[in-house]
Amino acid sequence: MDFVRYAERAAALVNVPLDDLDDLNQFLQNRAWMTQHTVSKDVPPLRRLQRDLREVFESCQAADEQAVVDRVNGLLRKHRITPYLHRHDPDPWHLHVGDRGTSIAEDLSSEAVFGLAIVLADLGADRFGVCCGSNCANVFVDTSPNRSRRYCSDRCSSRANVAAYRARRKAAL
Repeated sequence: MDFVRYAERAAALVNVPLDDLDDLNQFLQNRAWMTQHTVSKDVPPLRRLQRDLREVFESCQAADEQAVVDRVNGLLRKHRITPYLHRHDPDPWHLHVGDRGTSIAEDLSSEAVFGLAIVLADLGADRFGVCCGSNCANVFVDTSPNRSRRYCSDRCSSRANVAAYRARRKAAL
């Protein structure tokens, strides 16, 4: 399993509005097997997880590596992470985390926390960010080779570039 994908899903979870079961199912639309098992009581723990995960990204944005590590370690203690081998035919055996048979909230929590821990250990604390877009508070995982990502999406980056261009043109007049 590509554990960076788990970290990216953690960022996506932070960024999604999660008010009810419909929102959760919309978030999981590309993971149909999960939507078959969601229940309304999955939403409140995931909303708490969103707040906890956001604190990790914000600590990184503040360049506080120790706070990032402390927060991730706290989440590792709080959430049950049970690795297991799994295969989706014809794919080879690979690791998943979570404990199927518990709740979708627990599975998503395990994936998110484990993904952040792996990225933190393998790539460093400076790989988590908060979008620099003027009207955006989305978070992201920076997998760029030179650790240069500043925006959550191409859309936010383009908006910032256009705004900077217009400001330079206006100043030149």
